[in-house]
Amino acid sequence: MKAAPILTNSPRAHNPRPCYTLALVPRLECVPNVSEGRRPEVVARLIAALSGPGLALLDVSSDPDHNRSVFTLAGEPEALHAGLLSLYAAALDEIDLTRHEGVHPRVGAVDVTPFVPLAGTPIAVAVAAAERLGAALAERFDLAVYLYEAAARQPGRRRLADIRRGGFEGFPAKLADPAWEPDFGPARVHPTAGVTVVGARFFLIAWNAVLETADVAVACAIARRVRESGGGLKAVRAMGVYLASRGRAQVSMNLVDFRQTSMHAALERVRQEAAALGTRVLETEVVGLVPQEAVWEALREGLQCPVFGGERVLEERLRVPPSA
Repeated sequence: MKAAPILTNSPRAHNPRPCYTLALVPRLECVPNVSEGRRPEVVARLIAALSGPGLALLDVSSDPDHNRSVFTLAGEPEALHAGLLSLYAAALDEIDLTRHEGVHPRVGAVDVTPFVPLAGTPIAVAVAAAERLGAALAERFDLAVYLYEAAARQPGRRRLADIRRGGFEGFPAKLADPAWEPDFGPARVHPTAGVTVVGARFFLIAWNAVLETADVAVACAIARRVRESGGGLKAVRAMGVYLASRGRAQVSMNLVDFRQTSMHAALERVRQEAAALGTRVLETEVVGLVPQEAVWEALREGLQCPVFGGERVLEERLRVPPSA
């Protein structure tokens, strides 16, 4: 039995209040990241490509500085497979990476497509979906495909950052090394669409902190102190970027396992490092969607109430939309 689409409070739902449903939860979430965030008409056409049966589009987050859009999908493996092939076809028609600029690293028109298991689904289901999609992308679009995280076939390809190092422009030189032969498809870079990365992973929280300063060097310094690779917080990856549209610097973070470092802990560390460098966090923003447990964990830490959760929230107990 196919799961019914989940009701959401996304802009497409035309309802500003959260909604609840007793529908079966789909087995997989998928979060394709596309290298386009400046042309609304193109993003609209990409959304239209994701209108297949059994496919729930839960959120679209676009950013002009990163020049990137993140689509959050949910569905059964078959529905996701069909929708993603349509998305790739549309993206390859619309996006030319030789003309693409943005502060976010990228190697492909559809840069990365991770599958995430939902509701107790085994990670093997997400890995199988990634492998099937990778094979289909190579056959249909002649794309070089790299598998990462739980789907990786080589230890050196588990981390997305390692695959993406050098970017689209640097990938031809990378392919000169036989060690970088793709998992699927030709050992060459598509002239306008680059390569693509497909995988299976745990929930990732893309979370950005906008600083009061416009000095990107400050943001980069904070990112170095916060991320795990710099001796900072576990399961945190971070970089500093400049947001031209806002005239501010930003610490862009990926929390790859909120069970090891919570949203609250990450923000507190960024605040501390910012203060030490003479600036402060003005606001934060979430890209895409966040697992409910990650929100409860942040509230528990922020409120210093270890047992705080849905059982203490009126609407959660009633399971009805909150009052307007």
